[in-house]
Amino acid sequence: MPRFQRPARPAAAFTLVELLVVIAIVGTLVGLLLPAVQAAREAGRRMACQNKIRQLALAVHNHEAARRHFPPSMVHRPGTTFQSNNGSWGIVGRVLPYLEEGSAAVKVDLEKAWDQPPNSTSGVPTTRLPFAICPSEKHDVLRTKNDAPFCAPITYGFNFGTWFVYDPATGAGGDGSFHPNSRFQAAMFADGLSKTLCVAEVKAFTPYVRNTADPGASYPAATPPATPAEVAALAAGSPADAKLGPAVNDCTGHTEWPDGRVHHAGFTTVFTPNTRVPFTAAGIVHDIDYNSRQEGNSATVRTFAAVTARSHHPALVGVAMMDGSVRAVFDDVDRAVWRAMGTRAGGEAAAD
Repeated sequence: MPRFQRPARPAAAFTLVELLVVIAIVGTLVGLLLPAVQAAREAGRRMACQNKIRQLALAVHNHEAARRHFPPSMVHRPGTTFQSNNGSWGIVGRVLPYLEEGSAAVKVDLEKAWDQPPNSTSGVPTTRLPFAICPSEKHDVLRTKNDAPFCAPITYGFNFGTWFVYDPATGAGGDGSFHPNSRFQAAMFADGLSKTLCVAEVKAFTPYVRNTADPGASYPAATPPATPAEVAALAAGSPADAKLGPAVNDCTGHTEWPDGRVHHAGFTTVFTPNTRVPFTAAGIVHDIDYNSRQEGNSATVRTFAAVTARSHHPALVGVAMMDGSVRAVFDDVDRAVWRAMGTRAGGEAAAD
């Protein structure tokens, strides 16, 4: 006789309601976890960015130790104009040996324009320097010119002071840590190296306007523009040379790491970090920088600049002080404090 067999029980399974509950729980957990992961990644990028800022500040100090002065922003003979557009190497080109870029440094002739042979044919200007790009930069690409690679960008600028940058007729420079032909030594920083900015973040491919009428009569060195609207009005003046447009490569501020001019190599403290300077051109609203006259472009017309420190990190920029210390400066920093940090001899140390 066959043994009696009990009927098989149906396999256990999720009901539709249970499945929907599980999906909802998983979705909630992912939603909670994703911001934490993004925050952790951003913290890592910020740390890497700060390390790069520190490298640049230390390179400047090594230059001072070797040459007995901090590097100038560029070299220009007062009363003359450059024979080519990009007539002088900037700070980064001058500190390459102190940034473990000796192989690039030996190809550089600092006595000749960086966009002319042998420099332009050396391959150095199109070299992507690892210490020159923030990990959070969204446009980490080569700048092109006439559809050919032209130069690599940079996302760190040097401190050119408050507003006035350079007078090519007299050779006078601004109140920052660097300007054309400067040969500052540590003892010349009356405010103290720890209280004076050296490097701050900027954004690559920033739209900017240059070569307008001299704004010094309305806004002298001691009285910079107070609002972004005032800078936009200066940028709209005639004549003006706008480097902006719908394509990334149309907006060419901070896209030439070898160059020494303020709109490529620097920043000023007219506005606090990440302040928007809206400027409308061809129906597009750009967040611009402003350089009233390219240094070396004129033998007589002065340079004033509103080149804002900007960052892709939320609500702050990374900076290095002239003593090599690195910190974060938040967007809500008081403007008077920010401008004081940009001056080398504003008297803040004596006032403390």
